[in-house]
Amino acid sequence: MRKILIFLSALMLCCSMVLGHEENTTFENANSAYNAGQFEKAVMLYKEILESGQQSAELYFNLANSYYRLNQVAESIFYFEKAKLLKPNDEDININSAFAQNMAIDAVEVLPKSQMTQWKEKIFDLLSQEGWAYFTVLLAWLLALFWGLYLWNKVPLVKRTFFVSTVVLGLLLMGSLAITFVKASNAADTTFGILFNNKIEVWAEPNKRVEVLFLLHEGTIVQMLDELQEWQKIRIANGSEGWIKDGKVRSLKGFK
Repeated sequence: MRKILIFLSALMLCCSMVLGHEENTTFENANSAYNAGQFEKAVMLYKEILESGQQSAELYFNLANSYYRLNQVAESIFYFEKAKLLKPNDEDININSAFAQNMAIDAVEVLPKSQMTQWKEKIFDLLSQEGWAYFTVLLAWLLALFWGLYLWNKVPLVKRTFFVSTVVLGLLLMGSLAITFVKASNAADTTFGILFNNKIEVWAEPNKRVEVLFLLHEGTIVQMLDELQEWQKIRIANGSEGWIKDGKVRSLKGFK
């Protein structure tokens, strides 16, 4: 029985190594196609990796650049936003994302934020939601280690140092836990998406007996607020809200 388990473990390891090698090869082939100006082929290969269940900021970034070269605005903005979710402070991603958004017809001004809100967002965006979760686990392990060293050590000065370190780690752990919880809660309660309609009217209410508030075009980032049959209530970055009918909005949640 033990030999069978060892054989199965070895087989699974070999399979994972083979699959990982194949994905790396596909990624390299996609990059080569992009560098050769074969952007449609690059898109096909990058999406092939996505279909296998893999995701990374680099993959989304390269896919977004490929769509940008093909002048597919909404697709480009969508994948840049996906990349930003994983690496919110990456300079290359943010710069190229800004170029893509400049291609969109709708120039939506973002509501001004207070200095406190800006500082809060900077701290929250230091890591992705997954990154904060890993950081929290790391702090928990370090806290346990330093607490154990504090209890074990007999030298007063060293013992005091470990005690102070344990207190600092405890405070950092509580802060990291709070940030992780808030980011997870916001991610669960808030849904952003990219509009893929070429042009769509935004109405004051979910019926066509009221006035049209404004028009939106493909590539606009919207927040989904509510849904009523074929109607969707949205909010854009400047705070304006309204209802769209049969809107083609692709959510930024999930892998693809």
